[in-house]
Amino acid sequence: MAQQGTAIARNMPDASTVAGLARFFPDATPVRMPVRLARLIEGGQPADFSESTIIEFGTPREVLFACKTPLEFADVVKLRTSDGSFEEEARVVAVQYHPGKISVAARFNRDVPNWIVKS
Repeated sequence: MAQQGTAIARNMPDASTVAGLARFFPDATPVRMPVRLARLIEGGQPADFSESTIIEFGTPREVLFACKTPLEFADVVKLRTSDGSFEEEARVVAVQYHPGKISVAARFNRDVPNWIVKS
């Protein structure tokens, strides 16, 4: 039996669908990091499809982005920058479906120190 929970939402000035999801992550910071996205299948192999997207928000443990790749709760994704300086796996922890795209929050599979640098 599923348990019901509540979360306090924050008002975000950005009207994007990802900003709406970010309201549920109190530590979310705006980030604009272009990455390549691949859904991993059993055994950690990337699925045949991948796409370019932008990490729009981040916390020390999560990334939030929009994509067209059909992702579901608990799916594992790989995110990589074009220069390879950032390449991490994360598990989907929240999904919101919108016409033509999906807003996703994914939690890193390991500790990723200092990936967000706040000024």
